[in-house]
Amino acid sequence: MKYDFSNKLVLVTGGTGALGRAVVDAFSASNALSVVTYISDREVESAMARMKIADLIKADITKEDQVIKLVSGVVKKHGRIDVLVNVVGGYLGGKKVSELEANEWDKMMNLNLRSSFLISKHVLPVMVRAKQGKIVHISSRTGLKSSGHDSAYAASKSGLIRLVESISEEEKEHGINANCVLPSIIDTDANRKAMPNADSSKWVKTRDVANLVLFLCSEEAKAINGAAIPAYGLA
Repeated sequence: MKYDFSNKLVLVTGGTGALGRAVVDAFSASNALSVVTYISDREVESAMARMKIADLIKADITKEDQVIKLVSGVVKKHGRIDVLVNVVGGYLGGKKVSELEANEWDKMMNLNLRSSFLISKHVLPVMVRAKQGKIVHISSRTGLKSSGHDSAYAASKSGLIRLVESISEEEKEHGINANCVLPSIIDTDANRKAMPNADSSKWVKTRDVANLVLFLCSEEAKAINGAAIPAYGLA
């Protein structure tokens, strides 16, 4: 299905990674005006060369002062934020709870949960004033059930599901839909390198996750609020 996001301002955090690029490409193909955040300078040149975006902004959304500056800057320039897609996140695994360092636990909570909280907290008032908005966060199948040796990651992604549920209940009267997507292993170069012996043909493709995000942000999905949508591929 072809969606039309003309005259919509879409903020994609973490939009220069493998999944983020697919999300931005999907919105660009649907005529959205996209603002993209990034962390790594080495991603900037390739992102600017291949993505059709309005702005590319360096921002660490685990830090509240940077989130405030980001959101206020976008609103000052564009006057609105119609859609928020938060792709920021990271994985840490391979250790039992008894082996995990406290700083490793904190890293997962900051990257996967604190970031989601902060960007939601400061974008929501913009959407409330407009009496409309769509929010999609990227959680994980692991947020529903840990397979072991991934406690910090699993706990942070589970917390993100609960955060989305809270937002959906608190802001539905303002016309705001908040949902999250639960991918299994995503087919990226990094994951193929990390798991060279796995059957990557069963992994979910970035474009398929991006298409699901696009649907959740469209008017066709206005009845969906507070949902955690599986995106497992055949894995």
